Amino acid sequence: MGQMSRRRPPAPPVPARSRQPGRAERLTEVLERDGGTCIWCGRAFGGLVPPTTEHVVPRVKGGPSWLANEVAACRRCNAERGHRAPVDWLEECERRGWRPDAARLARALDALQAAIDREGGQRRARPHLDAARRRLRRRLPPGPDPRTVAS
Repeated sequence: MGQMSRRRPPAPPVPARSRQPGRAERLTEVLERDGGTCIWCGRAFGGLVPPTTEHVVPRVKGGPSWLANEVAACRRCNAERGHRAPVDWLEECERRGWRPDAARLARALDALQAAIDREGGQRRARPHLDAARRRLRRRLPPGPDPRTVAS
């Protein structure tokens, strides 16, 4: 008589994850969403000012690698900002006489908050995001309250 086979049964199929866009694809999407200027210094992207994607909440502080956490920034601003909080860097850019886009930053922070609310998780990023949104709200002029605007 023959020996019995000791093969394992085949593993159940793993559901395929949606592929994350690559770096070039993310940069293209961010530029389409945010426009062709650096969020921090306001310079237009071109040959001498190459665009990069930058994490609003830095990865080291728990920021996710999601499109909602990325903005278009020039290489200089991206490198100089490092891991500083977004509002700290915004204020530094203003001290330098640059034209940072605080409204775009507010939209990016709100979009990230909505993505975290939808997807969940991101325990480490939440305090940094909450602090940045709170500090930026104090700086921006008051707008219409969305609860009182008629549809």
